[in-house]
Amino acid sequence: MTIRSVIRGVGSYLPANVVTNEELSKTVDTSDLWIQERTGIKQRHIAADGEMTSDLAIAAGRQAMERAGLTSDDIDLFVVATATPDQTFPATAAKVQAALGRPGVPSFDIQAVCSGFVYGLSVVDNFMKCGQVKSALFIGAETFSRILDWEDRGTCVLFGDGAGAVALTAETGQGSTADRGVLSTHLHSDGTQHDLLYVDGGVSSTQTTGHVRMEGREVFRHAVVNLASTVREALEANDITIDDVDWLVPHQANKRILESTAKKLRISGDKVIVTVDQHANTSAASIPLALATGVDDGRIQTGQLVLMEAMGGGFTWGSALVRM
Repeated sequence: MTIRSVIRGVGSYLPANVVTNEELSKTVDTSDLWIQERTGIKQRHIAADGEMTSDLAIAAGRQAMERAGLTSDDIDLFVVATATPDQTFPATAAKVQAALGRPGVPSFDIQAVCSGFVYGLSVVDNFMKCGQVKSALFIGAETFSRILDWEDRGTCVLFGDGAGAVALTAETGQGSTADRGVLSTHLHSDGTQHDLLYVDGGVSSTQTTGHVRMEGREVFRHAVVNLASTVREALEANDITIDDVDWLVPHQANKRILESTAKKLRISGDKVIVTVDQHANTSAASIPLALATGVDDGRIQTGQLVLMEAMGGGFTWGSALVRM
């Protein structure tokens, strides 16, 4: 018998303020056509003044728990994946825990930028496999708008704010790919690529928040190679083919990256969940937001095989194979 981490409920939250490409072009040297041709993005959601990452996380987390039929009393672990926490400390997860009324159980943040959801899912899964927790609330939440240079059209048009969440419970499986739950996770990083995607500020370096800096073409090149590689890694680890996968739920960075990766993997575009056009790149929140979209509109259903993949600054990258 094998312990599996089963996703029982999904949740999402996007700030009310929607900024279209046309609106952005009034303050940035860009255009709707330029943005859509290069990224596929049509709009992004921007957190309101005073609306923090924890606020987004709490809203998405509450929805995930409600859909899973769980209350805060059921949760043994709170984890938030974010690169834009409310404060240096305490962890944003601690604020989520406090708001949901569950003191005493562990709560902490994971920081792997855009790969944060895959990294965090691996951590939660291992807690469950070890028998340390029976249920968990895991959230990807970002207010990336707070670290953008709004005069840099190469980065500010790419990102948005949002949160996605999953509520998981530990269940017993047979140890095969027919089991529901997380079947495997695969994580990688390469710190030598730091200068291609980073924030030029920090507590111990500049004592400022800083802004996102990126070498777009180089990131694109690395992303397609690394994402395709880690997807194949997940397939091989579970002795399946890409044809066995019902849905690919990728990190929503750029539609061209999604299309190039799908082509490299020889998976039909009809099996790829794409939401980047509606909320841009929301970093650690993008996979759970896309997952929630697929569940909400009925495409992703219980029992289906879902493959998630992401790459972010660091570089970090990874994949997760989950049967819903």
